[in-house]
Amino acid sequence: MNQVLERGAALPATPVEPYSCIMRHKHEQPEGEALTEAARSAFERVGEQWTDMRAQLFNVIVGLDRPASAYDIADRFSEQRGRRVAANSVYRILDLFVAANIVTRVEVANRYLPNVHPGCVHDCILLFCEQCGRITHLDDDNIATSIRGAATNAGFRPTKPVIEVCGLCEACSR
Repeated sequence: MNQVLERGAALPATPVEPYSCIMRHKHEQPEGEALTEAARSAFERVGEQWTDMRAQLFNVIVGLDRPASAYDIADRFSEQRGRRVAANSVYRILDLFVAANIVTRVEVANRYLPNVHPGCVHDCILLFCEQCGRITHLDDDNIATSIRGAATNAGFRPTKPVIEVCGLCEACSR
């Protein structure tokens, strides 16, 4: 039986397909060590230090099969380190990661996922399936430009639009 996820709800018990990426523009999508190196480089470019703890936490996030809450990430990180790591420490690092664009926060689900192209600065569109929890990452520069333009025309200076769409993924809508 499928269950609709609400903001802050627990992850589904059954694994879901990892987030996917549909792109309208071209950029590199590193994996494994290349992704970690791209994240380190982007993190240091904004003036932050890439410490062992931060590197380990980033690798925990990359190793997850789906977006996860800060508490889920803290639990996995604690397991890996062999001792409890406070959730507030994880939250502080996650805030730094989000600010540096190496991790994306899915606002509607209160979950985090690695930015699969940390060197690329643009507005992502996240499609959140309310039934299975799957996140689809969609890059569409036309939509992002239109939203930024509409905000600017309304006298608003957008800094980082968060575009999230809730609904049902293709598999759940069948």
